[in-house]
Amino acid sequence: MGCCGSAERAKREWKPLEDRSCTDLPWFLLFTLFCVGMGAICGYTIVTGGASRLVFGYDSYGNTCGQRNEAIEGVKLSGLDHTDRKYVFFLDPCNIDIVQRKIKSMALCVSQCPTEEMKSYGDLRRFAMINGSELCSYELAGHKYPSLPERFDKCPKLPVPQSKALPVFNRCTPVDISCYSKFAEAVVTFVSDNTVLHRLIAGVVASKEIIVGLCLLALVLSMILMVIIRYISAVLVWILTFIVVLGSLGGTSVLWWLYIDHRLTMNETVAKDLKEVKETNGETEASKDHMQALLVYAISATVFTVILLLLMLFMRKRVALTIALFHVAGKVFIHLPLLVLQPFCTFLALFLFWVYWILVLLFLGTTGIPEKNEETGLTEFRLSGPLQYLTWYHAVGLIWISEFILACQQMTVAGAVVTYYFTRDKNKLPLTPILSSVLRLMRYHLGTVAKGSFIITLVKIPRLILMYIYNQLKGKENACARCLLKACICCLWCLEKCLNYLNQNAYAATAINSTSFCTSARDAFVILVENALRVAAINTVGDFVLFLGKVLIVTCTAFAGVLALNYQRDYTEWVLPLIIVCLFAFLVAHCFLSIFEIVVDVLFLCFAIDTKYNDGTPGKEFYMDKALMVKFLIWKRDGST
Repeated sequence: MGCCGSAERAKREWKPLEDRSCTDLPWFLLFTLFCVGMGAICGYTIVTGGASRLVFGYDSYGNTCGQRNEAIEGVKLSGLDHTDRKYVFFLDPCNIDIVQRKIKSMALCVSQCPTEEMKSYGDLRRFAMINGSELCSYELAGHKYPSLPERFDKCPKLPVPQSKALPVFNRCTPVDISCYSKFAEAVVTFVSDNTVLHRLIAGVVASKEIIVGLCLLALVLSMILMVIIRYISAVLVWILTFIVVLGSLGGTSVLWWLYIDHRLTMNETVAKDLKEVKETNGETEASKDHMQALLVYAISATVFTVILLLLMLFMRKRVALTIALFHVAGKVFIHLPLLVLQPFCTFLALFLFWVYWILVLLFLGTTGIPEKNEETGLTEFRLSGPLQYLTWYHAVGLIWISEFILACQQMTVAGAVVTYYFTRDKNKLPLTPILSSVLRLMRYHLGTVAKGSFIITLVKIPRLILMYIYNQLKGKENACARCLLKACICCLWCLEKCLNYLNQNAYAATAINSTSFCTSARDAFVILVENALRVAAINTVGDFVLFLGKVLIVTCTAFAGVLALNYQRDYTEWVLPLIIVCLFAFLVAHCFLSIFEIVVDVLFLCFAIDTKYNDGTPGKEFYMDKALMVKFLIWKRDGST
């Protein structure tokens, strides 16, 4: 469990794939107990009724809809039989509390949601008489709605919109969602002009089919790029370089052409309608806005292209070094084609866990002791005493388990690549090295992965807390405190990135020698320090080349988006759809190319170990690919190290 032990050898002897034993068993037991605690929280919310209250809903008196209820001390109208009342109806569904993220309105259990708009209390009485569904508070008689003085406080706000019940959660939701526009405007606080916000949202709604199509295009391009890397990775470096430059230049040229075309069109229109200044003033202002938006796009693309060309100019001499390593990585993907599926498996695992986490979090929101809110008069369920820390425990679980899943991906890929590298006869590789790596991980190294992910969690939690405090101090006078917090956040972010890189190499060392996390991290750190210049060169060029791949996918997707959205002359509406598409394209490209990056890093660690402990003599033959060794010797001879 400790980083150093008395039984450790004075000098590390790397024996790839020879010994295999369980590592960091206490951490595996600790992580198992933590997961049991996460499951216990879910069980507690189900047993105490929090889950049923979330699914079936409850009214403002603490009664769960669709079942018999027990009376709550001090709360009138509690303990009612709502067997026939299965739907939750809000008297004012448009009164949304943005801070608490909930509808700030009295809720009732009803037998049927309003099927049509009701404009008077007479309509409420008629609906109650015909359908048997009373939409006012339980103590009010349905046939007396129009004459009761309490109708203004305990009946729904007029007009009552037509509603439809949600499929699972049985909440009456207005069919016309226009009442939620204030919520949308409050969320997007950076837009001061509501007309701009409405135009942006309208652009997304009008282009939703194009957005979906472009997202699918980004996914296809990422998979095609992975296939190309598998077969022609040595040539791909140069191909990516030229295609990205051409794509960037082409996109910039198209934007400038659109700007010039729009400006010429506007000048011709103004010249023709010069005599009708008053009538065309509005159209001219709109055209100027569109032209200004295009000019901003074109200038931004030009700056990006210039920076890209300068980077490629300075990095061109080091690209040859990465080609050899990428060529071996391409061979790894040929022998281990299931590596391409790793992003899907990891995303599926993360998605399922996040869905579970969100459901339990919602369960916690409806769990606890019923209390009457003195301000609103509504009954709310709140956790008290030690139980209020369950939410914090649940939040830590989100970070630790998410990092654990990502670490499992790194360990799985590292194990498969290590097996490939240190198997001299590639024909004797396991039938499915990926599956073999997963089985080794589950049998021997879950404790190591749990410990590594916990260390990342310990760094990430303080950073998130400081980020929250920093955001709370925005607009305050204490600029010195905000500057100090920003510096701490940056330091923790850098520390987290360094630990992530060290953890990845520690997992590879564990896959090689089957040593504990701290021992593997120490050994990997020593190897990396001894090859610091090589690490810097390979990581710099490798990351840059992979960055070019991401830029290629984003550029192609954005270029296709410009062509697809060109039918809209309102260029301001391009912003949000293009941002959504580009963010999705970058996310997909990052998920796929991150696997290739892990493969390259693990190959380099194996290569460094191979060159340190083997010299090619009988009994100490190299494990590496011959082409890689030739390239390395040429690189070393030229003095690039």
